[in-house]
Amino acid sequence: MKTTDVLIIGSGIAGAAVALKLAKDPQRHIIMITRESDPRESNSRWAQGGIIHRGPDDNADLLVHDILEAGAGASLPEAARIVAEEGPRRLENLLLTEAVVGFDRDPGGELDYTQEAAHSRRRILHVGDGTGRSIVEALTEAVRRQPNIELLTNATAVDLITYPHHSRNPLDTYNPVTCYGAYVFDRNGRAIHRTLARATVLATGGLGRIYRNTTNPLGARGDGLVMAHRAGARIINAEYIQFHPTALEVPGAQGFLISEAVRGEGGTLLTPEGQPFMQKYDPQWRDLAPRDVVARAIHHEMETNGYPYVLLDIGSHMPAEQLRTRFPNIYAECLRVGLDITREPIPVVPAAHYSCGGVAVNTWGETTIKNLYAVGEVACTGLHGANRLASTSLLEGLVFGERAAEHIPGQIAGLSYPEPDSIPLWDESNLTHESDPALIQGDMQTIQNIMWHYVGLIRSGDRLSRAIRELRHLQNEIEMFYRKTKLSDSLIGLRNAVEAGLLIAQAARHNRQSRGCHYRTDSVNGGDRLL
Repeated sequence: MKTTDVLIIGSGIAGAAVALKLAKDPQRHIIMITRESDPRESNSRWAQGGIIHRGPDDNADLLVHDILEAGAGASLPEAARIVAEEGPRRLENLLLTEAVVGFDRDPGGELDYTQEAAHSRRRILHVGDGTGRSIVEALTEAVRRQPNIELLTNATAVDLITYPHHSRNPLDTYNPVTCYGAYVFDRNGRAIHRTLARATVLATGGLGRIYRNTTNPLGARGDGLVMAHRAGARIINAEYIQFHPTALEVPGAQGFLISEAVRGEGGTLLTPEGQPFMQKYDPQWRDLAPRDVVARAIHHEMETNGYPYVLLDIGSHMPAEQLRTRFPNIYAECLRVGLDITREPIPVVPAAHYSCGGVAVNTWGETTIKNLYAVGEVACTGLHGANRLASTSLLEGLVFGERAAEHIPGQIAGLSYPEPDSIPLWDESNLTHESDPALIQGDMQTIQNIMWHYVGLIRSGDRLSRAIRELRHLQNEIEMFYRKTKLSDSLIGLRNAVEAGLLIAQAARHNRQSRGCHYRTDSVNGGDRLL
């Protein structure tokens, strides 16, 4: 058993922002865990495009306007204002001064800004097309330099430890639900340990892997969302799953993200016959329309005309050497699978990309469970509303991660741990089966297909009802399997994935109004229109 002041579950930008801010007090002990063997592996690492700063002709009001417009009327103005006003200062302090991220600069040595879809200004900092990777590498090194941060890898959180659920005292039933840490599965030792904490922070990222086509890494299966839900936390806006319009569709590289910055730098979407089409769907923004509009437009072109993909042309708009410099990772990955994007367009399809909803939090990252915080993609601050504005995710994780770190000390001052004997040990005495990879993989693929076909870009009451029926049946089967099988990371993920799918499908069926990235053909507000 371990004890700590603060347990952080997740090692991306949001979790790192919390840890580094808290670690400034040398007397405070922090444990950060990740299911990965390399703590640099997280959703944040795969963010290609960049992170919002403040361009030379930009201001907070303009950014707030763009966030609210992209959010389709469902973004919380207070959250947008916090990010727009606090973001530049916090970014400069953490990423330019403390962690020293090498953002791209122009020939004069000034920060170089790019523009992405639905942004009215060039305000996005980048490191080629590997911004997330550069940020995470710098933050991970900063975390490792802190002696009071204990970084544990190959450690999968199984469930939150909460009172009264895990208390042996029946009178605790009358107290508010309170989190005291988590049960953690050591993937190397195959053992479950109790980690007790005065405050626990969920920074587990997203859930794109519950869809067949996704840009997300393998660990993005809704672990934090579902742990919070099982513990009784409020979940909001779960129906708003953003699909990125442009994921590479080439054998051997499906799901590789083609950054929105490609269109921001002049890239054009074309039919396989080479005809532009976005002017039909958004005459004003065209290829720089909000993501939900572009993704549905591509889906409609593919479905109507039987296209296996559409094309994204950047080679005609940018000199070859400049393209290789600006998008080195995209160029290299495409070249690896036989595609020279300086000479030929890129085959792309939409893919599940980002969860705009999540665990409900206030402006300090507090959930509805005492001493439990959530930051980053797993949380719902209200910033993204029904459709996330490009490159807001990294900044949201940074801003609200630091705000949570500023709030936690006052909440845990003088707070003691429960007596260790009062927290039950994890009981595996009746688990007789070994985890079967074939069963787990088969069930995961079933979940992914259900979510893609019935809870995807285009939804209806009939599709959603079928998804819920099939997911409920599968959940029962998985739960029976779970209760007799020795734990593994993949089994934990499967159990979480089916519950995450149900949360999304149920929220989508309940919300009959098309808005942003939640589009229903039977919408009560005119779902007969495509866009």
